[in-house]
Amino acid sequence: MDEKKLSHIDEQGDAQMVDVGKKAETERIAVAIGEIVMKPETLQMIREDRVKKGDVLTVAKVAGISAAKKTSEMIPLCHPLALNHVSIEFVFDDELPGVRIKALVKTNGKTGVEMEALTAVSVSALTIYDMAKAVEKTMIIQNIRLIEKRGGKSGAFLNE
Repeated sequence: MDEKKLSHIDEQGDAQMVDVGKKAETERIAVAIGEIVMKPETLQMIREDRVKKGDVLTVAKVAGISAAKKTSEMIPLCHPLALNHVSIEFVFDDELPGVRIKALVKTNGKTGVEMEALTAVSVSALTIYDMAKAVEKTMIIQNIRLIEKRGGKSGAFLNE
């Protein structure tokens, strides 16, 4: 079996930032998803824009985009990246009940944007929680995961 090495650990076992200096610049794309589960009444309030703090999904979208841009400030060994595009989509799901969140992040660079996409989903979900916590404190943020990545030496990855 081919043993994989953790890229953020050096030969002495210490944390390191990966040297991407010799890697080729390619278009990098990552898609992450997650969800926030809540009571049907809370979902209805968000859907009808009746939460007192304001437009929950607009604020959550702006927060998620901002978080993607600042990922390297929060995750210590991430490289700061110039992002070409960040999009965040929300889907109301009465079966959960709750909101499904999807983030797509693009750049042209030497390293991927998986962490940026995951951060965008996470902060979007946290913002929904913050905006609606006066109505419900029992909301659950769950199933945040990478579902797709493209670009770079390792090529495409699909996880659905």
